[in-house]
Amino acid sequence: MSLRFNAIQNLSFKPEEKAEHPSKITGIFGSNVFTLKTAREFLSDEAYKSLQSSTKASQKIDRSMANQIANGIRAWAESKGVTHFTHWFQPLTGTTAEKHDSFFTLKGDGTPIEQFEGDALIQQEPDASSFPSGGLRATFEARGYTAWDPSSPAFIMEIGNGKTLCIPTIFVSYTGESLDYKAPLLKALESLNKAAVDVCNYFDKNINKVTATLGWEQEYFVMDEALFNARPDLVMTGRTVYGHSSAKNQQLEDHYFGSIPERVYAYMRDFETESYKLGIPLRTRHNEVAPAQYECAPIFEEVSVAVDHNSLLMDVMERVARRHNLRVLLHEKPFAGINGSGKHNNWSMATDTGVNLLAPGKTPKTNLMFLTFFVNTIKAVHDYADILRASIASAPNDHRLGANEAPPAIISVFIGQYLFKVLQDVKERVSDKMDETDESLLKIDIHKSIPELLMDNTDRNRTSPFAFTGNKFEFRAVGSSANCANPMTVLNTIMADTLKQFKKEVDALIEKGEKKEIAIMHVIRQYIVSSEKILFEGDGYSESWAKEAEKRGLPNVKTTPLALDAMVTDKARHLFERNNIYSHSELEARHEIELEKYIKKVQIESRIMGELATSHVLPAAIRYQNLLANNIRGLKEAGLKEAAYSNQKQILEKISEHINKTSDLVEKMIQARKVCNSMDNTRTKAIAYQSQVKDVFFDEIRYNADKLELLVDDREWYLPKYREMLFLR
Repeated sequence: MSLRFNAIQNLSFKPEEKAEHPSKITGIFGSNVFTLKTAREFLSDEAYKSLQSSTKASQKIDRSMANQIANGIRAWAESKGVTHFTHWFQPLTGTTAEKHDSFFTLKGDGTPIEQFEGDALIQQEPDASSFPSGGLRATFEARGYTAWDPSSPAFIMEIGNGKTLCIPTIFVSYTGESLDYKAPLLKALESLNKAAVDVCNYFDKNINKVTATLGWEQEYFVMDEALFNARPDLVMTGRTVYGHSSAKNQQLEDHYFGSIPERVYAYMRDFETESYKLGIPLRTRHNEVAPAQYECAPIFEEVSVAVDHNSLLMDVMERVARRHNLRVLLHEKPFAGINGSGKHNNWSMATDTGVNLLAPGKTPKTNLMFLTFFVNTIKAVHDYADILRASIASAPNDHRLGANEAPPAIISVFIGQYLFKVLQDVKERVSDKMDETDESLLKIDIHKSIPELLMDNTDRNRTSPFAFTGNKFEFRAVGSSANCANPMTVLNTIMADTLKQFKKEVDALIEKGEKKEIAIMHVIRQYIVSSEKILFEGDGYSESWAKEAEKRGLPNVKTTPLALDAMVTDKARHLFERNNIYSHSELEARHEIELEKYIKKVQIESRIMGELATSHVLPAAIRYQNLLANNIRGLKEAGLKEAAYSNQKQILEKISEHINKTSDLVEKMIQARKVCNSMDNTRTKAIAYQSQVKDVFFDEIRYNADKLELLVDDREWYLPKYREMLFLR
C-alpha cells in the first residue's frame, strides 16, 4: 500500500488527551517569563533597579550588577526545574538559534556546583562561520558573539519534559557587524524614538519617549502529519509543487470564520497555553478563507518584544502540531489555486504620556499632532517604497503577492475616503504664502470623520499593501514565514528619517519668523502634494491599477532578485548609514544573503519537481498507460471495431503526450539549472534561476503533471491529492 493510501486509512486523529488548560488565562500568563515583577522577588534592590533602568530606559547593564542579576535569574529558573540555559537569537537563516549549556560545572578541586555568572548572561561565543554572513566572515573566521538584550525578558522554553532558560540576544561578528535581525531593529527603534520625540515636543514638551508598537496577524495551514509525510515536496519546500485543484476549494466561502474543527481546536488550545506561559498575548483565533487555513493574532506590543514573540510562536506552533500528529504550514503559498498566507503587521507609535500618535484627538492641537505623524508616514512610504518592497521580498512571497488574494508588488497607501478628503482640504486651503488667516486650518475637525472610520463606514481595503485602519497602519504584504524584524527595521528607519527631515524644514521656517503651527501646516501641505501619488483607494488586484500605477511612476517589481536591488542603491546606503542602522558592508552582505536564499529555495524546488516527476508522477502514469495499452490490444485481438476502444485510445494519447512533455521539460530544466549553477555573480545567478528556471519551467511542468493526475487511475497515484490534504482531518 502506498504512503498516500496508508495515510488516508490511518488518519492520525487521536482524541484530545486531557491536557491541562487554565480556567483563566491570567493564571498562567507570563509564568515562564522573568518579568520585572518576578525580578523583584529574586533580585536585590540594587540589581533590580539596574535591570529596570536597562529595560525601561535603554540604559546599559552595569557589569558589576551582572553577577547579581544572573544569580537571581538562575535561582528563578532552578525553582522551575531548569538545568540548562541558552542565548536565544535570530540569525539571518530566517529561524531562531540556540546553543545549550548547563548550569553544572566543576570547581578546581573537582567539586560539582550549579553556576550562572554575569559573563555567561551578558555574552556567549557561537560559531559565526556557520551562519549566513554575506561575505562578512570567511569560513575560517569563526568567532562571533551573542550579547544579551535586556529589553526582551528571559523566558523558559518547555520541550517535552525538558526546560531551558532562554536569554534573548543580538548576534554580531568578531569585528562588530550585525549578523541577525534583532540588532538593526533595535537601532531603528532608537532612531525613531529620537526623531519622533523631537517632533512631539512641538506639541507637548512632557513627551520623553516614543515607542513603536506592533500587532501581527499570523496566518497558517494545518494538515494531517501522515499526509504531509507522503508529500516529499511539502517536506522539502513547505509547498506543493504539483497538485490539481480539487472540485471544491474555497469557492463556497464556507470556511472563513466557520466553526473550528475539533482536532484543530485541540491543537490551538495547546499552542495557546504554551504561548500564554511565554507571555505571548494571543487574543484572536479563527478559520481563514482557504480550507485548512487559520489565523491567530495577539494584543499589540512594543515592536522588539512583538518580533520575539512571533518568532517564538512559530516555533511553538510547529512543535505542538507534532504532538497532535499534525503539521503546520507557514509557507506563503503551500497550495496553488487557493489563498496563501500572510503576516499582517499592524504598526503605530505611542508616547510615554499614553498617546497613540496615529489616533486623532478631539482638539485642534492633538489633531495637528495626528496629522503630522499621519502625513509623515505617507511621505516615508512614498519616498522609500522600493526599499519597503525589498523588505518583504522572498521566493515564497513571490508566489503570493499579486495573486488575487494578497496585495500586489506595487506599494500604495490606503487611507479611506474621509481622511483622503481631509488631506485634500489641507492641500487646497493652504496658500503658498501663509499668513495668520491660515490658522483657521487648525480648526479642521478631523475627529468627526474618524469615529465614522472606526465604525467601518470606510471599507477596509484588503487589496492594499499598506492601509490605515483607524489608529494604525497595516502592512499587509509581509509573508507568513517572514521574520517581522526585517520590514519593521525598514519601516521604523524610513519613518525616523522622514521625521528628521520634517523637523529640519519646520525649524527653518520658524527661524524665518513663521509661527510654529503655520510652519508645521506649510510642511504638511508640501508633503501631501509630493506624496499623494502613493494614495490609492481602489482595487489593488485590478489590471487597471497596474496601468495607473505605471502612469504615476510607482514601481511594480514582481520578482525578488530585482526587488532586492533597492537594498544596495545609493539612496538605501545613505538612508541606513545616516540613521546608524547598517554600514555599507552590512547592507551589501544582507543583499548577498537574500539573493543566496532565493537561489537555494528555487533550486530546491526545482530539484524536488524533477525528483517527484521521475519517481512518482511518471511511474504512475506509465503504469496506467500500460494498462490502457493492454486493454486496447485485448479489444483489438477480440475482433472489436475501433469504435469500441476509441475513447480509451484518446485517453492513452493524452497520457502519452503529457508523459513526454513532462519528461522533456524536466530534462531541459535540469540543463537550465546547470547553466545557472555555473554563474559566479550571485545577482546574475538569482535572476537566471528566476527567469530561466522558475518562470520557464515550473508552471509548464506542473500543468502537464497535474493533467496526468486527472487522467491516471486514482489507485495508481502516489501523492496525496488536494481534496485529501485540505479536507481530511
